[in-house]
Amino acid sequence: MILFLVLLVFAIVLVIIGAAVEGMQYLLSIGVLLLIADVGYLAVRSALRRRRVR
Repeated sequence: MILFLVLLVFAIVLVIIGAAVEGMQYLLSIGVLLLIADVGYLAVRSALRRRRVR
């Protein structure tokens, strides 16, 4: 869970910096991709956890 939270905070910081600073749109892109990967990681982890409980 710590990994998820650290990646989430890092992605949000990258998105904010990428949106605020002109010429840093690549940071915005990386932040958005990291957010998508982080949510995917959480979804897979939740699905595997549900499968084990049953």
